[in-house]
Amino acid sequence: MKVILLQDVKSLGKKGDIVEVNPGYARNFVLPKKLGVEATPQAMNELKLKNQNDAKVAAENLAEAKALGAKLSESSVTAEIKMGEGGRAFGSVSSKEISELLKKQLNLAIDKKKIQLKDPIKGVGSYKVAVKLHPEVTAELLVHVKESK
Repeated sequence: MKVILLQDVKSLGKKGDIVEVNPGYARNFVLPKKLGVEATPQAMNELKLKNQNDAKVAAENLAEAKALGAKLSESSVTAEIKMGEGGRAFGSVSSKEISELLKKQLNLAIDKKKIQLKDPIKGVGSYKVAVKLHPEVTAELLVHVKESK
């Protein structure tokens, strides 16, 4: 019996896969637990339409991420940090602060988790920061850090 999986099933496959299972296994386990549906022509057509729609949405998301990445690569933000004697910084510029600066200075809402800092910025100068917008798109943002008065 052919079944279209609605969820990932460890021994069978991933969501959306069409798998062949024993009729008893399908009747007693897969169908009652709503892990899959019988692969009727109507269900196959719905799966095909859903896959086409998912591909279209994924392409749109990728295009949006590329456009935002181009905008980020051309722009920069300026942060201020308090400095003590000998050029030592009090605190640092973190991904959370960079996210807030993007919102204030460029009106871009970017989650702090997407900003990839290896270490917080603890000095004055210009830094390139990677921003992962999509699994395939990573933009470089220029962050200028200056001493606050």
